[in-house]
Amino acid sequence: MRHFGHIAPEVRQRLFHQEPCEFTADSPARLLSAALGATLYSPATRPRLADDIVRQAGNGVVSMVLCLEDSIDDADVMAAEENLVRQFADLDARSRTPGPDRAAGAPAAAEPPLLFIRVRAPQQIPDLVRRLGPSARLLSGFVLPKFTEGRGTPFLEALTMAETAAGRRFFAMPVLESPELLYRESRVETLEGIFRAVDKYRDRVLALRLGVTDFCSSYGLRRAPDMTAYDVQIVASVIADVVNMLARADGTGFTVTGPVWEYFRVSERMFKPQLRQSPFLQVQAAELREKLIEHAMDGLLREISLDQANGLLGKTCIHPSHVLPVHALSVVSHEEFSDAQDILRPERGGGGVLRSAYTNKMNEVKPHRAWAERTLLRAEAFGVAHEDVGFVELLAAGIPG
Repeated sequence: MRHFGHIAPEVRQRLFHQEPCEFTADSPARLLSAALGATLYSPATRPRLADDIVRQAGNGVVSMVLCLEDSIDDADVMAAEENLVRQFADLDARSRTPGPDRAAGAPAAAEPPLLFIRVRAPQQIPDLVRRLGPSARLLSGFVLPKFTEGRGTPFLEALTMAETAAGRRFFAMPVLESPELLYRESRVETLEGIFRAVDKYRDRVLALRLGVTDFCSSYGLRRAPDMTAYDVQIVASVIADVVNMLARADGTGFTVTGPVWEYFRVSERMFKPQLRQSPFLQVQAAELREKLIEHAMDGLLREISLDQANGLLGKTCIHPSHVLPVHALSVVSHEEFSDAQDILRPERGGGGVLRSAYTNKMNEVKPHRAWAERTLLRAEAFGVAHEDVGFVELLAAGIPG
């Protein structure tokens, strides 16, 4: 799979100075953690889940979470587990069966996205792997809810057991969403405990995910479509502390993904749209701008930019329309790529300051080195845009109509 792989090769050549790389579920964890992109959540109760996965893969989704936790009713858990087993078997059969021999009406299966199951209890992990049988080869790992050291360690131990039984690698993606993490008096102690737990299983923790909806619920809050997570100060303070203690660039940190954006259509607005007209007018994409505003995408685009500015990579998504904006803003600009390459040239190993090739900034080699390394990893996963290509062109190339 690859980002923007659903776009025609000739269009990719027009958009990218360096195209996104190809990767598989067996690629190195460092690349996969950067390449998660927009991770699309889906309730595990959906009756045509295999079809949904195939369709979303064809639309550019590269990671999905099939949820057994908050997105389904407590009474539906057993039925959802049974559905997952059936749907994985269906996907597995499609991937092994040539096109003409597929069941009538079944869509052709592209390589499925990275698939994760969000569980409720540790014992579900080995139990589901056992029940999935051979189709567990399509499973990349598990999402672990309400993660703290005390609650999370049994999940990680269960994942290790499942790996041993299945003879294959499974990743964990803990969700940081517990009240102990939100409350000031317990936050640092909770973060220290989370670090101890995930550091012990570092080679299996692909990314840490932020559960901002749960943070807001502890105070009876819900951000409006005109507000980003960073406008809700209690939430912004938690994000800052999570990045501070768990996402450091000194080799001890982990990939932390951005919070979910809850909206996909807005009936009435209080504030002006947050998208400037000129970038869209320059490429004759005024209608695209109106469509983005109608579907609350201007708020999403702003939040993605703030995610990146605050050290987050990728994003939890609950609607397919959110996927392309996350991926479009994850593409490295030609200017960023030029700066990163200059900073990391071998002859710059001793440090110093140099003027950028774009002659609009100074690049300090030592302070900017970690940024440059992270930028080149993102460039490998999402590609580098041509010098004259911006996010509007990337959006226009992938959004129908």
